Amino acid sequence: MKKIGILFGQENTFPQAFVDRINQKGEQDITAEIVRIDKVMQAVGPGYDVIVDRISQSVPFYRGMLRNAAICGTAVINNPFWWSADEKFFNNALAVKLGVPVPKTVLLPSRDMPEDTTSNSFRNLSFPLDWNAIFEYVGFPTYMKPFDGGGWKDVYKLHDPQDFFDKYNKTGQLVMMLQEEIIFDDYFRCYCIGGEHVRIMQYEPRNPHHLRYEHGKAPAAKELLDKIEDYVKKLNQYLGYDFNTVEFAIRDGVPYAIDFCNPAPDAELTSVGQENFEWVVETAASYAIERAKNHKPDSDNLTWGKFVKTGSAKTSLLG
Repeated sequence: MKKIGILFGQENTFPQAFVDRINQKGEQDITAEIVRIDKVMQAVGPGYDVIVDRISQSVPFYRGMLRNAAICGTAVINNPFWWSADEKFFNNALAVKLGVPVPKTVLLPSRDMPEDTTSNSFRNLSFPLDWNAIFEYVGFPTYMKPFDGGGWKDVYKLHDPQDFFDKYNKTGQLVMMLQEEIIFDDYFRCYCIGGEHVRIMQYEPRNPHHLRYEHGKAPAAKELLDKIEDYVKKLNQYLGYDFNTVEFAIRDGVPYAIDFCNPAPDAELTSVGQENFEWVVETAASYAIERAKNHKPDSDNLTWGKFVKTGSAKTSLLG
């Protein structure tokens, strides 16, 4: 019997709907359940062929458990090794190499020295940085956010250099990035499952959370939607994410990838609405069943992105 599990935190609707949908399909020798962990022993698997991870970004114990499960052959959705290594600044650099438009972005060292370091630890870093060149590159207004953070924690909109330094001086040991503001005409949030299945949703990030999928604009032109879908697939296939969302801000007809490191994206019915919820439940369930059928015991059943496998983005750029 192939067993699929889902690991989750504060979600209320998606996890149980996902389990129920798999079991309702009646696939021979495949069952789904909520993951139960009562012990984690080295090199001993948890008994699941597939685990969908929705919470390990917030619970380090789960991340360690999932890496142990993966080395024992569990197909973990998403790959816990890559998820641990991934961050937003690298993603932007990869997007540039893939030809996907992104806002101009600069990485900044932490305002305060990390613990257990001294000024000698930073002898390779120029002081001061070339702030004039940095500000000229990204322009104002601009956004400052953690380079590896999620959600809208510690995000600042900045209007001029003085505003920047006022906020930067409050960021402590966080490593931040400074990013060009994209004044958008339209905005889309896109689910991507399995690197191939894409759901493009019109989205208004300036609305209250429960109204962000209901801003009422007319559908975009097919040419733009096709380009967005191509970008979504390209980014996820190179990053190696099985389950992710990509957000695009449309400026002068150009889709800029704003945020594409969301490996545990919101899938709550109350947030995304009934139609989007039905799509993500059905598509995630079908994909998990596919992964269970293709599972090979005691093997590497993880998804590894094209960047990791090829070592560069040249494959895409050349063809």
